[in-house]
Amino acid sequence: MPEDRQMAIELIDEACTAGARQARACAVLEIDVRTLRRWQCQQRDEKRLSDRRREAAAERVPVNKLSPEERERIVAVCNEPTCQSLPPSQIVPRLADEGEYLASESTFYRVLREDGQQQRRGRAQAPRKVPKPQGFKAEGPNQVYSWDITYLAAAIRGVFYRLYMVEDIFNRKIVGWEVHEDERADHASVLIRKTCLAEGICEEGLVLHSDNGGPMKGATMLATLQRLGVVPSFSRPSVSDDNPYSESLFRTLKYTPAYPSKPFASLSAAREWVHRFVQWYNEEHRHSSIRYVTPGQRHRGEDIAILAARKRLYEDAKQARPERWSGETRNWTPIDEVWLNPTRDQESDGTAQKKVA
Repeated sequence: MPEDRQMAIELIDEACTAGARQARACAVLEIDVRTLRRWQCQQRDEKRLSDRRREAAAERVPVNKLSPEERERIVAVCNEPTCQSLPPSQIVPRLADEGEYLASESTFYRVLREDGQQQRRGRAQAPRKVPKPQGFKAEGPNQVYSWDITYLAAAIRGVFYRLYMVEDIFNRKIVGWEVHEDERADHASVLIRKTCLAEGICEEGLVLHSDNGGPMKGATMLATLQRLGVVPSFSRPSVSDDNPYSESLFRTLKYTPAYPSKPFASLSAAREWVHRFVQWYNEEHRHSSIRYVTPGQRHRGEDIAILAARKRLYEDAKQARPERWSGETRNWTPIDEVWLNPTRDQESDGTAQKKVA
């Protein structure tokens, strides 16, 4: 602004009169000495003192700028029934074959982008936003289950067995599993009935979470859940993070050292191996997310005494050699609650447990 430049000239003149060097005074205002001299030469003419470059740039209009009518014509052509599902790279050549030229392809793209129609025109609809599934909290066994289906390679190329597996998220125990040759809602229905019978679940309120596969949402499966009083819960489409416990369990299954390096020779061989894995996982595998006790111990409530004994052991070790401890002993407090798909508030408050295999 001319007023700012005039003030800068006066301040520098005042500093120089007081004995300051002109270059130092200009450096304080972050301008060059040559800039100051140019301003001093223009001081007599206030219009010349202003920045005329921006004024000229603001008044400049590109000679090739589209008129409003031309922009409307481009948008209208792109939304015609024959062109509304085509990109500009297809529209411009078609118009040329009809003897009409409106603009280049890049201009078509720019006009559509500015009009908000570059990505979605014609039958292309905006992606549907599916809300995150409801969060469920498990404070004890047999409250929230998670289940899914994974593939087990068969000896015949291109053939896979299907492993159905149900996990209790509170204690990470595998409470039910079956291996079949195909995916059917009937198999899932039988598995859930057997699991509820084996765990003695006779009261309503159990939550069963799964993804959106056909066996999970089949009519037979949903009817079985309704008859057993089980509350179904489903992940968002193509969002594996909504079913983290089953995904993590399958990774543990397929990366365990005991997983066979060759495909299963038969269905019975696959079932025998899964049976051994379930026994190892439930009774020998110490799970990191439940303070390194086995799922079976936590399911039966034995983890409280085990963790209390560990805490006493660590405290005794600290008292015996305090110089080896720089802080508190390891946290062996039992985990009281486990969340499935917690809300953002619960995650920020730290009330939701980490989803770790």
